[in-house]
Amino acid sequence: MRLEVISLTWPAFIELVMSTLFSMVDTIMVGRLSSAAISAVGLTTSPFMVLLAVFAAVNVGTTTIVAWNIGAGNTEKANTVARQSVILNFIMGIAVSVAGAALAHQIVVFMGAEADTIKDATAYFQIVSAGLVFQAVNMGVTAALRGAGETTIPMIYNVGSNLFNVLGNYLLIFGKFGFPKLGVEGAAISTTISRFIACAVSLYIVFFSKRSTISIKVKGSYRIDFDIAREVFSIGLPSALEQFVIQGGLMMFARTVSSLGTMTFAAHQIGLSICGLTFSPSMAFGVAGTTLVGQSLGANDEERAQRYADIIHHMAIAVACFMGVMFILFSYPLACLYTEELEVAAMASVVLKIMALAQPGQSTQLSLAGVLRGAGDTMFPLYSSAFGIWIFRVVVAYIFVHFFHWGLIGAWAALVLDQYTRAAIVYFRYASGKWKYIKSRNEEVREIEVCS
Repeated sequence: MRLEVISLTWPAFIELVMSTLFSMVDTIMVGRLSSAAISAVGLTTSPFMVLLAVFAAVNVGTTTIVAWNIGAGNTEKANTVARQSVILNFIMGIAVSVAGAALAHQIVVFMGAEADTIKDATAYFQIVSAGLVFQAVNMGVTAALRGAGETTIPMIYNVGSNLFNVLGNYLLIFGKFGFPKLGVEGAAISTTISRFIACAVSLYIVFFSKRSTISIKVKGSYRIDFDIAREVFSIGLPSALEQFVIQGGLMMFARTVSSLGTMTFAAHQIGLSICGLTFSPSMAFGVAGTTLVGQSLGANDEERAQRYADIIHHMAIAVACFMGVMFILFSYPLACLYTEELEVAAMASVVLKIMALAQPGQSTQLSLAGVLRGAGDTMFPLYSSAFGIWIFRVVVAYIFVHFFHWGLIGAWAALVLDQYTRAAIVYFRYASGKWKYIKSRNEEVREIEVCS
């Protein structure tokens, strides 16, 4: 079973790690402009994630339902769900893109942008928001493919698009090979073009290629199937609320840190960028958990689902502990890659050492939350995020920073407390075993509704 877990995890792991590395390279390139440029891009991160939270309702529901149907041998229903995922994300993506572009200035002002960052932050937010519809459609296709156990294909097109993004950043940020030198705006344009490429390739895979389990017919209906949409949202809506809770809390957390000044926020942003290396493995194990547990429960095999979940959790913790040791040993050299300002690098090095302490908790909550989502048990990840994020990253971080005057260290200490709080809530739900019977109860409810 470990080999099956690894076979599903490694493509998602490679995809997420490579995406993180490319993002790190992007930040390093922007950092060569100035610490203000890093802060300008960093200020937009949390608001973007809030906008993307809208799509979690469709994506999580899609992955879970596709996994159930693949496990039950019902490929036709899985393909129908995938089609609806593309349609729903396209419609919502247009609305979110327009809203983000129109409200860019107000959003970056709310985030606490200072005079040296507000212009670049607004331009970056507008350009990237315009391309969110492409990312939304790509996320819908990727969710369906992962539910079918197809993690290699999304890895290929997402890594490829990120590689293009790095090249585009080099050309447009610095004005190489005859291209205009656009600075932060160049980074935004490159990001939008790379997302369009990933979207186009993902649609080609499911509509025209025969290499995937998921295959959508071009000539089929493009109307919303409200029965399928209802089923998708019934599972995915708590995950969307969870993402709103998480990203809303992270946005308030970013505001707290941004009040410490541009250089401190730049160090914070460098820390977050490097910490993506630790999120990626745990998120990859979460993807494997959603798929394997979902397919096992789709085949009505609760015992196999439990075995998969145990293996995934143990492997996630082992990798996270290794990453924590690497952060303790190499935090300062990693931070120096981003900036030549030694004070900023020193602050970033300290927060990375603090983050090393959070690794067991972070890996537990991310990997087991994926397991629970595969079972359709999406409420407890929501509860854990609401409590952990808003109590510790919003309230406690504010107290540590503004009342105890602990600065950036206080903010990141609150982050560690958040990770272990979420881990405890998710773990206790997992240990109860009740998640294994959510799917069967949902089916009983639907049967009663049909009969009535």
